[in-house]
Amino acid sequence: MEHFNEPWFQPEFTTGPDKVTSLKDAVREHVKPGILLHIGQVGARWCTAILFEIARQFRGRKNSLELVALSMNLPQAVLVHGGIVSKIITSYFGDPYYTPGPNAVFQRSLKDGSLKAEHWSLLTLPLRLQAAAMGVPFLPTRSLLGSSLERENPDTFLAMDDPFDKESRIGLVKALTPDLSILHAWMADSQGNAVFLPPLSENLYGAMASRQGVVLSAEKIVPTETIRKYNHLVRLPGTFVRSVSEVPFGAHPGGLSRIGMYDLDVYAEDYDFIDEGRRCEKSEEEFEAWVQKWVLSCDSHEAYLEKLGRDRLLKLKGASHFDIWKFEVEAEKNISRDPSYTPVEMAAVAMSRKLKETIIRNEYKTMLCGAGISNLAAWLCFYYLRKEGYDIDLIAEVGLYGYVPRPMDPSIFNHRNFCTCKMVCDIQTVMGLILSGSHGSCIGAIGAAEIDPMGNVNTTRTTEGTFITGSGGANDVASAAKEVMVLVGQSKNRFKKRVEYVTSPGDNLRVVVSTLGLFERERAGEELVLTACFPCYSGQPHVTPEEVRERCGWDLKQAPNIEILDPPVQLELDIIRSFDPNRYYLGKKAE
Repeated sequence: MEHFNEPWFQPEFTTGPDKVTSLKDAVREHVKPGILLHIGQVGARWCTAILFEIARQFRGRKNSLELVALSMNLPQAVLVHGGIVSKIITSYFGDPYYTPGPNAVFQRSLKDGSLKAEHWSLLTLPLRLQAAAMGVPFLPTRSLLGSSLERENPDTFLAMDDPFDKESRIGLVKALTPDLSILHAWMADSQGNAVFLPPLSENLYGAMASRQGVVLSAEKIVPTETIRKYNHLVRLPGTFVRSVSEVPFGAHPGGLSRIGMYDLDVYAEDYDFIDEGRRCEKSEEEFEAWVQKWVLSCDSHEAYLEKLGRDRLLKLKGASHFDIWKFEVEAEKNISRDPSYTPVEMAAVAMSRKLKETIIRNEYKTMLCGAGISNLAAWLCFYYLRKEGYDIDLIAEVGLYGYVPRPMDPSIFNHRNFCTCKMVCDIQTVMGLILSGSHGSCIGAIGAAEIDPMGNVNTTRTTEGTFITGSGGANDVASAAKEVMVLVGQSKNRFKKRVEYVTSPGDNLRVVVSTLGLFERERAGEELVLTACFPCYSGQPHVTPEEVRERCGWDLKQAPNIEILDPPVQLELDIIRSFDPNRYYLGKKAE
């Protein structure tokens, strides 16, 4: 049996071609003008290093690329600012930190027509990529029906009678095949077999659908023996990969979670860096200076890291520890214990109470909240339900199930929440199965830019043509949750007689909480009715129905007996303020 000693027969023998190359060479060889480039968001929010290298090499090449990504944020804005991108296909085009909101670069380019946008939701875009990866022409969905997203995508979305249930309607999303994908992994071997840790967000369908495969960066290139050790975490086989480059901190200013792996250092998201870019976005000149500083003047990723500095990078590593919030609570002196409160704080408390009442009455099992004040309200509700012994699981779009919100950071997707999950998965599991599947028992709590008396929500584009942020997961929640609540600031500009762009249809919406009061209805097809007003705050008298009507864009109906809500108790204020100690969401303190 002498052949047992042959090298080709050894189990540890490494097979396959060596695809390791520099990031510069990978971009130069594989990213070509005219392609549809898929920017994967799996585990890591961003593959920034690759995007910045594309920005360097494509500077001055106008309208060279089309982009498809779940969300378009600061790194993609660098490409749009440079005139490199002619079209984006996405569900969200805004900034995530410190608060979620519009991105001025996208707004300018969409308004002047130099950039086109194709709008989808957080679930339907991955479904299009999944269909392409599976080699099928379409996949069904319950999302988008009755929305403006349905009407503006007639060639790629079809609404039809359910062939197995003529009483129901179903949507079909057409397969979407990118030309090339870029991704950032935690580790990979020289053939491109890559580990991606959960939450998996869109998963690897886009990468597996791409005609030309994947340009991959990874925090570390490791021996195949290490990959075999973690084969249960390998999500992308090397057969799909064109090149692989070792790029530490390749997701910065995004971060990396350590769920499931402890062999590599990880790092937190750099909120300050993102916020600096966001502040500069407001002016083309200031943003150009920012791009010159952080992208174009750095001839490589290594130069970029050197400019960031060792101390900053070490701080981000320390901030990634899952228990860091305990030290932050000890050190935090800014959390106000003042019993006076603002209308925004009252709105969060009012929504929390209404969520709690509704969850117990209807025995809901899961709750999904959108980013903003609505997630502070949902988190407060979660802790009060827990205090009373009611078991409910918080879920979040990118793949979080059963997470427990930590203090000191109001962002839903902050990494300290990840390790508290009972399960980490992907968008299709959370949004397609847990939220809207056959056993779905979920209530949704979302925000809005505009709302009308029928509960239709707009977060995409105003009547005046101003672009906002897009659907994200809002349409999917509104389409499939058993019941939806919305929190929105009260003004005539937000409370519209008719929402021109319907991002999220209002059929499942039952309650709206504004910064003045509560609006409710029993069923779809009815108008919202004012049922309660807020109590006095900061020495002001309680809100009257007349004040609410003055700041409403339609002829508001009101209940026969308007309730004046009880003010927040100190514990409610303490909890919501602990989530947002810097008041990014809560705004200015009461005076």
